[in-house]
This record gives sequence, structure tokens and C-alpha cells, in this order.
Amino acid sequence: MDMTTCLKSLLLAVHQHRDGGTAQTEAQLLRRVEETSALVCGPLLSSAPLLAAECVSGLVDIAGNPNSSSVLTGSIVSLLSLLAGDDSGREVLHSSFNLSGTLSSIVQRSDPQEPLVLQCLQLLQRLTYNSGVLQWSNSVQQLLSFLLTHIQSQQDVLIVPCLGLMANLCRENRSVQNHIRSLDNVKSFYRTLLNLLDHPSLTVVVFSLSILAGLTLRDKVGDKLFGAENIQQTFQLVFNIMVNGDGTLTRKYSVDLLVDLLKNPKIAECLSRYQHFPVCVTQVLGLLKSKDPQSATKVLELLLSMCRVSSLRPLLCRVVFRPAEPKLGPVGRRPGPEGPDQSSCGLVLVQWLSSPVEGAESCSLQVLQLLKELLEEALGGDLVSDWTLSFVDLLLPVLLDLLRSLESSSGDSDLRRVSSWTTSISSLLLLLCVQDSTRSLLSRQLSAPLCLSQVQALLSCYHSNSPRGSHGDLSVCSEAVLQMVELMSKLRQQVEDMETSFYRTLQDQQMAPPLSLALSSHRRETVHRALGLLSEAASLPDFPSQLLAEIIAANNLFHQKEAELPVKQQEAPPPSTVDQSSSDRGVSCLVEKVQNGLELKDSHVSDIIEVYEQKLSAFSSKEARLQDLLEAKAVAQCQADRLLAQYRLQRAQAEAEARQLASLLKAAERRREELQAELSQQLQLVERSAADTEQLLQHNARLQRRCQETQELQAAYNSLLTRLNDGERLRKELQDKHSSLTRSYQNLKRSQEALQLQHDRLQEELQQQQEEVRTLRCLLQEKSSNISGLQAELRAEEEKVKQKEQQRTELEESLLLLRKELQKTEQARKEASIKASSLELQKTHLEQKLQQKDEDLNKHSAMIAMIHSLSSGRSSNLAL
Repeated sequence: MDMTTCLKSLLLAVHQHRDGGTAQTEAQLLRRVEETSALVCGPLLSSAPLLAAECVSGLVDIAGNPNSSSVLTGSIVSLLSLLAGDDSGREVLHSSFNLSGTLSSIVQRSDPQEPLVLQCLQLLQRLTYNSGVLQWSNSVQQLLSFLLTHIQSQQDVLIVPCLGLMANLCRENRSVQNHIRSLDNVKSFYRTLLNLLDHPSLTVVVFSLSILAGLTLRDKVGDKLFGAENIQQTFQLVFNIMVNGDGTLTRKYSVDLLVDLLKNPKIAECLSRYQHFPVCVTQVLGLLKSKDPQSATKVLELLLSMCRVSSLRPLLCRVVFRPAEPKLGPVGRRPGPEGPDQSSCGLVLVQWLSSPVEGAESCSLQVLQLLKELLEEALGGDLVSDWTLSFVDLLLPVLLDLLRSLESSSGDSDLRRVSSWTTSISSLLLLLCVQDSTRSLLSRQLSAPLCLSQVQALLSCYHSNSPRGSHGDLSVCSEAVLQMVELMSKLRQQVEDMETSFYRTLQDQQMAPPLSLALSSHRRETVHRALGLLSEAASLPDFPSQLLAEIIAANNLFHQKEAELPVKQQEAPPPSTVDQSSSDRGVSCLVEKVQNGLELKDSHVSDIIEVYEQKLSAFSSKEARLQDLLEAKAVAQCQADRLLAQYRLQRAQAEAEARQLASLLKAAERRREELQAELSQQLQLVERSAADTEQLLQHNARLQRRCQETQELQAAYNSLLTRLNDGERLRKELQDKHSSLTRSYQNLKRSQEALQLQHDRLQEELQQQQEEVRTLRCLLQEKSSNISGLQAELRAEEEKVKQKEQQRTELEESLLLLRKELQKTEQARKEASIKASSLELQKTHLEQKLQQKDEDLNKHSAMIAMIHSLSSGRSSNLAL
């Protein structure tokens, strides 16, 4: 049985059970569901959308019915889980059907110990991953209460799916986050999540940390939990879970957690200062060696999100492009696969391109995007490092081999695949043309025939798919063609025959449709690229400018008609059911006649067959038209569902805002009434205060008069008192001054006597020192005369020594004696002169001291005289 027949049987069983739910119809439906589950082996909802969508809609209604048995509901949930196995089916189930609400109602009405609850929670977790909930409803609120209850109870069976579903709902969903924060037991829920961080299962740990990040990352609790003190341990924990996780699911959530944390600028800055960041990134890149598409997708998603942080891009470049350092091994050991020639992190990315895994083309495209981001950072400076150049030299052959493989497969029907690969590779090659060093590497390995054949293959693929291809596919192909032509333009001076191939391509008439499509694109880079190529080609003699203008005009007309088509379809009347029913009856009659053997007896068999064929062709055309109408209706219904979901979400937000505004208005009214009552009380107090003020003013006038009289008396009293105080103070001052002057006079008299005695003593010492100076001078003169005499004798003796050499020995002895005596004399003379100079200095000091004493004595005499005059004047005043 093929899938279409199975779906038709399933749809018939669904209608029969929904019209009359008996045990027989339920058993038949259960059997059809199991048969369909056994045949599901791919994206069913995208291969047969209308029939599968009708079946799923009926199954969801039956599963949501409380009267359905748990066995049938479990079988339906198993089939829906199979349909949600791929991303496209999961997205269709989540967006086009109210499956989340149905599963939530099943969970709430079932016993938590049943396997059906676990099955529904796992399917809900899969549906809401990276999607959340479409709209806020009572079912979502009840589901959150169920999850909170079972998370805090920490049941081992339901703890993992409950935490995973809660992490999905809390991620980037403000309604769910605000609802949980507004609960009374939110603090106990936070404590439960913090306790679960010590759970032995890494999956539970990453789920709990994801919920905490979603709920607290933007408030004070998040500042403490993910602050600068704890963020280093959080980084280490998340990277350990990512590398040593329990499976792909744990790795996916750990990557999502780190991506969410990187959206916070403070946390991203802390990660750039994390000392183990290069080691962690190296371990994460090591996960790509397993060739697991799901793990590789999440790892590359993490690396691309890190590339969006400006402070992390240089660190990633150093990790990816730096070659692996050799490890020291035993002496004499040959370098093997794990030895000194161990591959670097960048080589792992190159291996994903050189040997791609089947079904993992999106990972290879992510690798190209990652390499583009990193090379853009590495080539942004003035000087390109040797590591980058060696990596580019290693990467270029792989990219060119990919181009050649795309050229051989460009005849396939998958236009978008070939165009996407070509666009990614050509954008990376265009980036290498920025620096001269990388451009020279590229020009040595790239050839003009390869670029020309690639462009021609894309153009032929474009024109072969243009009658039936979608506008998006043609736009991607046009982008790939223009990027390849721009690459030829960049390298036309460095590569042989590239300039000729470039101009020949521009003058090809097949370039007009992609160029016209690019000129009408909504992307600024595409339009800019098309205008640049158009400016290059406009001056060429054989450029098809007229054809380009006609195609642009035709495209504009097509867009205009396409915009008018939905209006005409809405205004067109439905086909006549009467004609259709009559033609159905005529055809059925002809079929009966043919079946009864009329072709053997009737002479008009050929006429009947012609009529039959005409009716069948008419039926096929009507069926095709009805199929188109059904597809258009399905598309319109999907759009209506999305618009309805958006409307419900906006309406819920508006109702929440209206409730908030109403509460604020009620609070303002209560505040106004309170202020009105306070104002009336204040007015009464003001009236009483006015009467009291008048009485106080009269009493104040009387007090002011008495105060003036009192002040006048007080002023007279104060003047007399001040005069008395001044006289008394003057008397005391004069007495104190007289006693102080008397004491100072006695002290000055005693000091004068002491100074006089010291002056006499100094005079005597000065006379003695003068006499010593005179005696020393006399001694000095005598010594000088002795020295001169001795010098004369010495000269005489020297002459005698010259004349008499026989008496040399005696004369030498006498000469030594004389020299010793001369040295003693010289030493005595020097000492005498030093003593004389010191006595002179002492004399000058004594004279200065004597002069100063004389001045002090004169001052004291003047002061004594003044004291005598003052004391005589005071005594005369006292006598008076």
C-alpha cells in the first residue's frame, strides 16, 4: 500500500469515527493509524500537503476529545511524533494546527503516572523548541501550572521533559516570563532550580540553567546569578556540558543557552576575558570530527553567534587559523596521527567541505559562512598573518573542487541548492580579493575556463528553470551569476584570459534576465553589484541593452498582473454545479454502457469514446483548476491562521495593557478622593488659622508697644552699665600695666648688671688674646729669620760639598740633620700661622659680640629711662 492510499483510508476512518464513535470505528481508526505510522519515512506534510493536513486536523480533533480512549490517543500522539521528526513537519504542526493546546489538555486530564503524559510532554518539547507558544491562552497558563508543580515535586520520570518544555516556553517569551515572575512562589521555584544545578544528569543541569537565564537575565537576580563573580564558573559548566553532554539534545540546549548569554553585552565582554576561552573553543571544534549533522549544526550556530561579538572575533581567528602546536612524545617515536602533525582547528572545517556528509549540506553552508566571517576579520587589517595565508592556501583547492562539482551537477532540477552553494563559495572568493597576498594566491589557482563554465552552467540552469521556477529560486540563481561575474571582474588583470571571458560573458544575451532580476531586487548589495556590472557592460558594443530593457518592462508588467490576480480570483464566480452534475451523470451513463458491452454491439462506439475522452479531459482540467484553487485556499488559510494568531496575541497584549490602565485609573481615582478629603480638612484648618491669626495680631500689637517701652528702659540701663564696666575695666588694666612695668624694670636692671659684668670679662679676655697674638707674631718673625739663615748656611754647605767631595759623607749627615730641623721649623711656622689666624677670628667674633652687647645695653638704658618716665607720670596721676 502506498502512502496516498493509506492517507485516504486514514481520512475515511477519521470521518467515520467522528460521525459515529463506536468501538468498531475506533478499532478501525487505530489500525489505520498504526499502518500510517509504519509507512511514515519522510517529510509527509510537505510531500502530500492537502491530504496529510486534512488527516492531521481530524486526528488532532479526535485526540483532543475527552471521550477518546487512552490507547487511541497514544497511537495518534505517536504518529504525530513521527510527523514532527523533521524540522519542516514540526513547523507545520506547530503553526497550522492547535496541537499545543490539544496536547496540553491531554496532559491535564490524564494521570501523571500514565506513559501518555510523558509522550505528550516530549512531543510538546519537540514542537516548542525554538518556537515557544504562538499566543497566550488559558491552556498555556494551566500547562505552566502543571510544569511548575511537577518541577518542584522533582519526580524522576517527568522532571526532564517538564524542565525541557519550561526552558522552551521561557526562552524569549515575555508573556510567559512575566507570568512566572508574578507568581507568589517564584522564589521557591528559583531555589528548586538552583538545587537542580547539582543534579547528576547534565541534561537536567542545562535545562535548569536555561530556565534561570530566561527568567532572571534582565533583573537583579540575574545580575547576581550571572554576575562577574559567577560567570566564569557558568562558562566552564556550559562548555563542559557541551563537550561531555549526554547526547545531541543536551548539546543543543547548552548551545542555545550560551547564545542567549552572548546577547548580553556584559556577559559577552566577560567571555572575551575568559582565560580558558581558546581551549574551550578548540574542544567545541573537536565535536565536528564526529561528522554528526545535528551536533555540527549547533556547534556552527554557536561559532557564528560568537562571530557577531566584535571582541570575540579576533580570538576565534587565532584559534581557527593558528596551526596546532606539536606535542612532545617519547624519543625515537615517529610522528603519527596524534603526534606533532596533529591537525589544527581550521583543518576540521576544511574537512567538512572536502568530504561532506550526506544530508548535511546546511552544515557545509554554515562552514562557508563561518569561514567568511573569520576571514573578513583576519583580512581586515593592513598586514595578513602567515597563519592566515597558509590556511587560505589550504582552503582554495577545496573551494575550487566544490565549484567543479557544482558545475557537473548544475543540470539537476534543484536550482536553489546549486545557486546557494555557488553564492556562498563566490562570496568567500570575493572576500579573498581584498588583500594583495590572498588575491595572488587565488589568481595562481583559479582559471578563467572554470569561471566561464560555471557562469554558463548557471545561466543554462536559470533559463531551463525560468518557466516553472519560483521567483525566490530565480533570485538566488541571479545572485550566484552576478557574484561569479564580479569575481571575474576582480581577477581579470591577474588571471590569464580572464578579461576576455569577462567581457564575453557581459555581452551574452543570457545575462539580461539575471541582471534585470537583480536590478529589481530588494537587497541593497545585489542592486549595487548589478549596477556596477551594468556600468562595465554599457560601453561594450554587443551588450544587449534593448533586450534588458524589454525584460525589465516584462518583469514590471508581470509583477503588476500578479498583484491584481488575487482581486480577480476573489471576484470570479464559482463554477456551476448544475453543469458539473449533468456532466457527471452523462459520463456515468457512458461508463455503464461501456461496461455492459455496448462496444461490441453499437456502431457508434468511436463517437462514444470521443465523447468519453472529451469529458475526461474536461474533468482533468476542472480537477487541475480545483486543485489550484484548493492550494490557493490552503495558502490563504495558513496566512489567515497566522494573522489570526498575531491578532489574538495583539489582542491579549492590548487587553493586558487595558487591564493595567484600568487598575492605574482606579488607583488614580482613589488617590484623587483621598486628596479631596485632605483638601477639605486643610481648608477648615486655614479658616481656623485665619481667626487665630487676627487675635494673635491684636495681641502682638499690644506686646509690641510694651516691648518698645521695655527696650527704651533696657537701653538706658545698658548705657549706664556699660559706662560702669568701662571704668572698672580701665582701672584694672592700669593696675595690671603698672605691676607688669615694675616687674619688667626690675628684670631689666638685673640683666643690665649681668651684661655689664659679662662686658668687663670679655674686655679682659680680648686684651689677653691680643697679647698672645703679639707674642706669636714675634715668634713667627724669629722663626722666619732662623729659616732664612739656615737656608743661607745650606747653600754655603752645598757649595762646600761641590768643592770637597772627600767630605761628602759628613756633609750628607749634617745636611739630613739640617733638613729635619728645617722641617720642624716649617711645621712650627705653619702651626703658629694657623694659631694666629684662629686668634684673629676669635678677636673679630669678640669685637662683634662686644658691639652687640653695647647696643643691647643702650637699648636697656633707653627702656629703663622710659620706664622711669612712665612710673613718674603714673605716680603723679595717682597723686592727683
